[in-house]
Amino acid sequence: MLDGLFTVKLKYPPKKDIYAVILAGGKGTRLWPLSRKSQPKQFLAILDNHSLLQETVKRVKGITTSRNILVVTNEKQAPLVRKQLPHIENSQILLEPSQQNTAAAIALAAHEVVRKNSKAIMVILPSDHLIRKVAVFRQTILAACRVAKMEGNSVLLGVPPSCPETSFGYLKLSPSRLYPYGKNIRTVENFTEKPDLKTAKHFVSSGQYVWNTGIFVWKASTFLENLARFLPSTADALGTIGHKWGKVSGRKLLRKIYPRLKNISVDYGIMEKAAHVYAIPRDLGWTDVGNWASAYKIQPKDRQGNSFPDSHISLDSKGNYIFSSTKGKFVAAVGIQNLIVVDTPDILLICHRDHTQYVGKVVKKLKEKRQDSLL
Repeated sequence: MLDGLFTVKLKYPPKKDIYAVILAGGKGTRLWPLSRKSQPKQFLAILDNHSLLQETVKRVKGITTSRNILVVTNEKQAPLVRKQLPHIENSQILLEPSQQNTAAAIALAAHEVVRKNSKAIMVILPSDHLIRKVAVFRQTILAACRVAKMEGNSVLLGVPPSCPETSFGYLKLSPSRLYPYGKNIRTVENFTEKPDLKTAKHFVSSGQYVWNTGIFVWKASTFLENLARFLPSTADALGTIGHKWGKVSGRKLLRKIYPRLKNISVDYGIMEKAAHVYAIPRDLGWTDVGNWASAYKIQPKDRQGNSFPDSHISLDSKGNYIFSSTKGKFVAAVGIQNLIVVDTPDILLICHRDHTQYVGKVVKKLKEKRQDSLL
């Protein structure tokens, strides 16, 4: 357990006061063509038979009650959420009328949470991440909840970087540990989003930076106070719903005002400006499955670093990831290196592993050409 992190006795909040808010409205364009409009990446089973969304829900069990799990998604993806999470009640699925980024999505959830429980602590979780060390994750979340119980505090989960990754965000941590909250609780000094390779190498070698997992913990009231301070137009717009929250009239009003909310991430819109922002750096076995290069890293591989379907022959080939959506399809690989090959019924993607960050640009080009059937 993480009790040794704390120099003063901080009580765990009861489960009834902890709400897990899972953000499941993303598009996942960098995992195209497997991730499509009809089934974005959070609904895909990347590693085993469970989707990333289903795995996220499984992880939070034991931290809170089943009734305190909320899923934020958009109206088009709601049927997928209901299909994959049949035990989640419809009232626990919060529907965004449009996609307005994470600040608006979390604000929507915060109003719903505070309406249910004014003392509630929110655990904000992306739905498309993989975490292998589930026990460590749960312990760290509970440790964060103990700090977040204090009004005004916000806590992030950070992961010590294992390589100079340029597709992740970074948090710079204070050199000194924060007492009395605990010997491993650190102040966040600044945020950096997706640095270039030279900068990322400096971050890793300095020992002062961790990867930003996008997992936040705070009281709902703390978040709403910061929302009012740093995104007042969003706070004011959602505040107009007032006592209509949870009612049909409130839903109609939300559809009217939500598309006008500022489209900005919670990092840029609030966290970079807020006071009392802390982080707990821990190795969670965490991966943001953000592109095909990261998907390759988590797959089982042969001695040559290849990840192929079960039925295959590989000759003089190294470091490749070949995926076929056709079950049982035979693959023969000869003399190829460091390629990503994704085969679906209507699309074949061939990409060098060093260029997977450009897959999203293919999607953008298809949008420009209005080839909607391929999106």
